[in-house]
Amino acid sequence: MNRTPTSPLRTAVHALVPSFARAAGFGLASALLLLAPTFYMFEVYGRVLDSRNHQTLAMLTLLALFLFAVMEALEWARSEALREAGVQFDQHMAAQVFQTIYDSNLRRPGAASTQPMSDFRSVRDFMHHPLLGALIEMPVALVFALILFYLSPVLGWSAVAGAGVQLALAWLNKRSTSVPLAAANRAAIAAQDYAQAALSNAQVMQSMGMLDDVRCQWMERQAALLDLQARASRSAGAFQAASKLVQNVLASMLLGVGAWLVLQDALPGGPAMVIVCSVLGGRLLAPLGQMLGQWRALVHAGQAWRRLEQVMLQTPAKTRTMALPAPAGCLTVEGLAATVSGRAAPVLHGLAFSLEPGQVLVVVGPSAAGKTTLARLLMGLAPAAKGKVRLDGADIHAWDKQELGPFLGYLPQGVELLEGSVAENISRFGEVDLARVEAAARAVSLHELISSLPQGYDTPVGPGGAMLSGGQRQRVALARALYGEPVLVVLDEPNSSLDEEGDAALAWAIEARAARGTTFVIMTHRTSVLALADKMLVLRDGVQQAFGPRDQVLAALRQASRQGENPSRALAQPEAATAG
Repeated sequence: MNRTPTSPLRTAVHALVPSFARAAGFGLASALLLLAPTFYMFEVYGRVLDSRNHQTLAMLTLLALFLFAVMEALEWARSEALREAGVQFDQHMAAQVFQTIYDSNLRRPGAASTQPMSDFRSVRDFMHHPLLGALIEMPVALVFALILFYLSPVLGWSAVAGAGVQLALAWLNKRSTSVPLAAANRAAIAAQDYAQAALSNAQVMQSMGMLDDVRCQWMERQAALLDLQARASRSAGAFQAASKLVQNVLASMLLGVGAWLVLQDALPGGPAMVIVCSVLGGRLLAPLGQMLGQWRALVHAGQAWRRLEQVMLQTPAKTRTMALPAPAGCLTVEGLAATVSGRAAPVLHGLAFSLEPGQVLVVVGPSAAGKTTLARLLMGLAPAAKGKVRLDGADIHAWDKQELGPFLGYLPQGVELLEGSVAENISRFGEVDLARVEAAARAVSLHELISSLPQGYDTPVGPGGAMLSGGQRQRVALARALYGEPVLVVLDEPNSSLDEEGDAALAWAIEARAARGTTFVIMTHRTSVLALADKMLVLRDGVQQAFGPRDQVLAALRQASRQGENPSRALAQPEAATAG
């Protein structure tokens, strides 16, 4: 029988029950002290004014001040208990939420959103929101109701009737505002994502005069958002006004009922208890009134919770696997096939080849041949639909990346650096070993350029590496890929932004590292790196057209071009291919 996976959010909140229990205890004690002003008023009228005793007034005043101080201290303690719950929730879940966003982005490159981080912040902040305090005060309202029932069943049922009306208003408020608020939140997220995507292409928009049209598109989204928010606000405002009306009516009604009971000699404590009844009735409905007044915060937090929970259940945390021996760089691809979201046909299928440590494979093919998808699979960034990619016999996708990462190097097609210094980026944001950082920079002839920067290796690269040119970013990313002693390096279009000097530095770095046993796989459109290749792979429409020693593949391609046949058939006749 399939079991529903346990939500990590619910597990984290369950661990906070002691903090919430402390907050509820402090809230109950504080709420009971709310009767202190009423007690002070009764004593002043009943004792001080009759006896005209200044000492009694002074002692009562000191006692009242003490109770007020205790009440505020309890309120502070409750607030601290809820704040502590928020901190504990953050400590328990922050790393896991970050990992979830990270894993989601790996599954859908470029399509993932940081919205789960905003949702996590909304849920965490709700832990110490005043509305949660109102929810915690609900047991206090029950205590006040029991006191009213003790004084008189008529008072108790009157209070219950008022509370019932308040609950009905809360339900109607939820029913009328939940849909437009949910739609408004979705519209807000969509508008924010649209603006973020548009502003990231500011240069393109500016160069082609797209600003006005794009801004109009965003304004239309904003207008729809504001309309949905206005609908929800109008409805919530009406119910909040009705809630205040019920609260005021109930307080006055209890005052009148109490007076009627006094006239019937049916109220314990006499006329003084009439005021107590009115105070208790007002405090009984206060939490419900506060809930109605801040209903939007509750709906927002609930929606954030559901979105975050759904993402975390869809992207469960990975379990740590058994540590494997350090790889040597033997790469094997077995019947590899891959698909991408939104496409029924496989992007890659039927790939099979192997490389020994220190060999250099150049992968060529037209655009959309599947080179970038293959690069991701070779790095274990995505699961294969069929087949395996193995490094020293182990499935590279299942290998713990924290353990395997130092042995791999990767230069993606779209190079982006992380905000930090040049040294931090090259060292992969681990402990900066300047000797190893400099060695990686020298390997790609970058040391002199870095030394000329204002702060050398400590120079900030800016968000996404914006402080560097495209070629400089690519060479820093190449140094990052070669940092340490990687045994497998995959480079996706590594010379797309390099000048002649950078191209030469790339060739020298590949040749030097390959001689030390590093296995290279290079996806490229350029022929300049073919001189470095030991093996060559030709892809077309995701199909392996040819694989083998470089010279043999080139000869097969020439022969196939002359004869108009598939180069893989020519590779099946190596003697004829070589002769051609």
